[in-house]
Amino acid sequence: MELVINRFTRPINKSVLILLMGITLIALLSGCNQTAMMDPIDAETTGLFNHYVIYPFSFMLTFFADLFGGNYGWSIVMMTVLIRTALMPLMLKQQKTQLNTKEKMIYLQPELTALNEKYKEKKEQEDKQAMQKEMMAIYSKHQFNPLTSVGCLPMLIQLPILIGFYQAIMRTPEIAEHQFLWFSLGETDLILPLVAALVYFLQFRLSMFGMEEKQQKQMAMFGYITPVMMGGFSFVVSAALPLYWTVGGLFLIVQTLTFKWLFRERNAKLRTLAEEQAANPS
Repeated sequence: MELVINRFTRPINKSVLILLMGITLIALLSGCNQTAMMDPIDAETTGLFNHYVIYPFSFMLTFFADLFGGNYGWSIVMMTVLIRTALMPLMLKQQKTQLNTKEKMIYLQPELTALNEKYKEKKEQEDKQAMQKEMMAIYSKHQFNPLTSVGCLPMLIQLPILIGFYQAIMRTPEIAEHQFLWFSLGETDLILPLVAALVYFLQFRLSMFGMEEKQQKQMAMFGYITPVMMGGFSFVVSAALPLYWTVGGLFLIVQTLTFKWLFRERNAKLRTLAEEQAANPS
């Protein structure tokens, strides 16, 4: 969805923001793994992020592994589910923000279209300023803020948590010494990267259901790049990481289906409203 619509302001394309943040997250989670493995985490490791984020995750990984008889694979699965569950309220808030933004944009569209028509042939700087002033008046009338409505704050909050857990997996040396299912957690695997890529592709396809065709086209690149990057990185890191990504992707599939069910009536209402606005633009 384009959150700022006028011919003098470049639109803030949410799908592009999500794409950039997703690529940044994957790059951060996949970089410098050799250095991290040579620097095990413990209670004496210095640094605020090490002490208050990474080490507690490492401690919990060991705690759950002990509960599962020393099985660090199940510990990673359990911790991933717990972390994703804890983050669900943030994702729910983001989903509500997106729906509120979409509804306001439907009501804003006729006035913004009329505003564009009014200033279509006017190119002076004074006209640009006047258009901006009228546009902000429209936003104010509908209580719409194009910056806060982007809804990326929950994603920013998640970054240190997900990066911290990733680092905890890499810097807990006991993990690399254990087997899980058919693979060693400390070695690369040929099958798991393909599973991780497939899971994230399926999650993306599910998230596309019910989107407008324009939004689907905007998000198409993100849907193909993320699984490819995920699979590619998974081939060169220890299998503990694609295990974490696969479980996280499966959780996101369940979360996507849950949110679609929770907001099915709201989405249906917005589709009807958009169709009515398109049929009667005035």
